[in-house]
Amino acid sequence: MTMRAIFLKRTLMIRFFCALILLTLTSRSYGQDYYTDDKKFYGGLVLGSNFSQVDGDDYRGYDKAGLNVGAIVFSKLDEHVAWSMEILYSQKGSKSNGVQSLQPGIYIQDYSINLNYAEIPVMINYFSKKKSNFGGGLSYSRLASSSEHLTEIGAATPNLNNYPFKKNDLNLILGGNLHLWQGLYLNMRFQYSMISIRDKIPQNYVNAAQYNNMWVIRFMYLFF
Repeated sequence: MTMRAIFLKRTLMIRFFCALILLTLTSRSYGQDYYTDDKKFYGGLVLGSNFSQVDGDDYRGYDKAGLNVGAIVFSKLDEHVAWSMEILYSQKGSKSNGVQSLQPGIYIQDYSINLNYAEIPVMINYFSKKKSNFGGGLSYSRLASSSEHLTEIGAATPNLNNYPFKKNDLNLILGGNLHLWQGLYLNMRFQYSMISIRDKIPQNYVNAAQYNNMWVIRFMYLFF
């Protein structure tokens, strides 16, 4: 993938995210109200996809798609603010998008990282017009399983078992929920690792550490 294509892809994602926040601020409420009654807690399910890359693997582009599925609960703090907590199964990682040159005469022909996490995001959310909302917070992830595939040209493929991923990941999150209909929302968020997911990486790589970097697009349905 060319640098121009990568720039265009990131620009489109950023514009979509800004549009989501703008719609959040200007949207109106229709149908049953899920936030203005006397209930303090609201819960539901989320289902969608992660679009990931691993910063530090010498590839660019959110080419790795994975599941993002689980449950969410909101608790009102005041009229317009609520905190939320989720329990998720989240697939992250990286996928090659072409042959990559590491050093003169050494190339990566095929590469992928598959990381499966149990994840618990905690966020503070601002509700505008009582329904749509945006917020930020932190997410703790525990690595359940991982796999990595690497095919090099011009060098012996290293034993990847010697380069394990860390069991814990801590992410910064920014996101928004656009109300669509009754309890149905469209969610988009950006996440980035605050600590490295691996410090010891295969030789020939120029980076000393790797970080999860991803966009998430999901549907959320609040039913109680």
